[in-house]
Amino acid sequence: MELKNIESIEALKNVMLNGNEKNGFYGDGKSIATIPDIPIKHSFADQLYVRQMNLKKDHVIVGAVHNHLHVWFLLTGKVIINNNGEKIEHIAPCYTVSKPGSQRIILALEDSIFVNVHKNPTNTQDIPELEKEIVSMTIEEYNIKYKNIWVL
Repeated sequence: MELKNIESIEALKNVMLNGNEKNGFYGDGKSIATIPDIPIKHSFADQLYVRQMNLKKDHVIVGAVHNHLHVWFLLTGKVIINNNGEKIEHIAPCYTVSKPGSQRIILALEDSIFVNVHKNPTNTQDIPELEKEIVSMTIEEYNIKYKNIWVL
């Protein structure tokens, strides 16, 4: 299955979750996964949280739904990003603004360093607390939190 042909983030997420017992698949779809091969570096500045992912070539990430407007940077490498169905190749160095409700599939075409910069108004360094603030695990969760849409 090629990322270029995946039309639905949910479809890819389901394939990955169904293969979760296999080597190389991580996550339960309910919380941010800790992935041994993808180190995350956490840095803090006044009211900012910086989250750096080091991706190896061919790594595929299904991200959570971002709750807030924020900036992300590709410092090194090349990736294809499917962001809610829009597929764009990014070559470092580059950056873009990510809108609330964005959920990405990232395919690393080369070893890459990917950085998100999020607001952190309380200056907390509690990562689980920050993750609850900055992401939702599903679009339904995001809609309930931020758009007051009732899901029955």
